[in-house]
Amino acid sequence: MKNTRRNFIKTAALAGAAVAIRPVPIFANGLPSKKINVAVMGVRSRGLVLAQNFAQMPDTEVTWLCDVDQQYLDAGIADIAKLQKRPPKGEKDIRKVLEDKDLDAIVIAAPDHWHTPAAILGVKAGKHVYVEKPCSHNPREGELLVEAQRKYRRIIHMGNQRRSWPNVVQAMDELHGGVIGKVYFAKGWYANNRQPIGFGKEVPVPPGLDWELWQGPAPRTAYRDNVHPYNWHWFWHWGTGEALNNGTHEIDVARWGMGQEYPSRVVASGGRYHFHDDWEFPDTMVLTFDFEDGRTMTWESRSCNVHPIEGDGRGNLFYGEKGTMLVIGNGYKIYSNDNPVKLLREVKPAEAAANSTNAASPDANLDGVHIKNFLDAVRSGQPSNSPVAEGQKSVLMCQLGNIAWQTGRVLNIDQRNGHIVGDNEAMKSWGREYERGWEPVV
Repeated sequence: MKNTRRNFIKTAALAGAAVAIRPVPIFANGLPSKKINVAVMGVRSRGLVLAQNFAQMPDTEVTWLCDVDQQYLDAGIADIAKLQKRPPKGEKDIRKVLEDKDLDAIVIAAPDHWHTPAAILGVKAGKHVYVEKPCSHNPREGELLVEAQRKYRRIIHMGNQRRSWPNVVQAMDELHGGVIGKVYFAKGWYANNRQPIGFGKEVPVPPGLDWELWQGPAPRTAYRDNVHPYNWHWFWHWGTGEALNNGTHEIDVARWGMGQEYPSRVVASGGRYHFHDDWEFPDTMVLTFDFEDGRTMTWESRSCNVHPIEGDGRGNLFYGEKGTMLVIGNGYKIYSNDNPVKLLREVKPAEAAANSTNAASPDANLDGVHIKNFLDAVRSGQPSNSPVAEGQKSVLMCQLGNIAWQTGRVLNIDQRNGHIVGDNEAMKSWGREYERGWEPVV
């Protein structure tokens, strides 16, 4: 009975995704256009790396940079001007950028609370969207994104880059082909050595920062000196914690490798152990996801202790009936289930080893593969490797982990839609309040 039900749900989900990811090719002035004009929103760190990559893609031009902090906007324009024939234009308000009829796509690397509202504005304006992970701040926003993609028929492609890394794709194909038999347990991990953020004080807004526009969809608060430009990640009001900031990658790979849709049960443990400060999420966390067909996956996070697992600060392990697979970066190893364990095969990445603690771009040398996939999809109208209807399922798992930790309870999940069952208090975190006039509307 369980297998029949699960197969029905999975088939229905895949059918829905097929309908959702039928974008249209780009057009300029009514005629097919080869060059893709791109705007990048949020260019201090991760966004600047993305802008650099897009600027160096064939037949692609970064025509706009958008940032609410003038110092980062000016620096970004100067940087990108060195990589293409003409400098991009600068603007602090993404709504004004979207008025450009010659703009084909937007790249969103602003704070997490902006991801879904900006993406919806983008597709409503007829633009394709590359949105960094996580694609949504809360579960309801993820549902809205999928609705928007289906309605406006534009690509919404999430920045879970491993979906395009060739050796990771090959590893997943091998898992699905039964290389280690049925995969019944998977785990992922992330480790870093982040420093304390202290206790913020209300201070005047720094010159050049439009704090009103920075907050955008989020209800208004006074400016504090330990939020901008990075520590917003650790506040519920704007951020999503380490589970979505980094866990999205490993949890996505684990779900992908196990071929799962939604978990049946979610458990979270951990806390803010290492420092005492304003940080509102766990710095140490273990998430456990059970699935109804007898599989389990876990994710371990240590934001303030960088000791590696399997020699690296992040990665995935898959345990099957016939062996084990280790996936780190763009490489993997397959081990036997003998005693002692034997290394059966290793697939090494062609590129240099990544720096897993680089907050801006731990794998900048592989970003281009995922970006090229997005651009190819825009040109062809074919689905990308990371359609939002699929990416949001992994983001939702991270969000459910945060909700389980916040409530301190085990969450039971509806296999049809990922909703929390029998816990009205936990379901209060399914969405959020917005500043009046900023509510995302499909």
